[in-house]
Amino acid sequence: MRALLQRSKAASVRVGGETVGAIDGGLVVLLGVTHDDTEADAVYLAEKTAGLRIFEDEDGKMNLSIAEVGGSVLSVSQFTLYGDARKGRRPNFMAAARPDAALALYERYNALLRERGLAVETGRFGEMMEVSLVNWGPVTLWLDSKA
Repeated sequence: MRALLQRSKAASVRVGGETVGAIDGGLVVLLGVTHDDTEADAVYLAEKTAGLRIFEDEDGKMNLSIAEVGGSVLSVSQFTLYGDARKGRRPNFMAAARPDAALALYERYNALLRERGLAVETGRFGEMMEVSLVNWGPVTLWLDSKA
């Protein structure tokens, strides 16, 4: 599994003109799933997401986790994280998991974050979404459960 985390002051996701998820501050997570991912990958990424110390303490050092600052997560499924653009001009997405498997692991990841006490908002899996955010820092990190 892959996750692109962006520290955000505010973020929302809209589907068909309707806001389906929004946070005031915390992390926007774009999450992709590949064919051989398992629950262990979801557990690893959820633990990393919840525990990363990427929020500033009173001294301005990135020393606090999302839970410690009372932040929320906006989680958006993103199969294009497994796009391969090495050949030609149009990427292929053969490395992305089939929708049924990807949905199960995406939902498990979100449930694991909630089990850790985080408020989690989501987009709608498989839908065309408009994601808006104010990237704070900016701080953007790439996590890969296989790396």
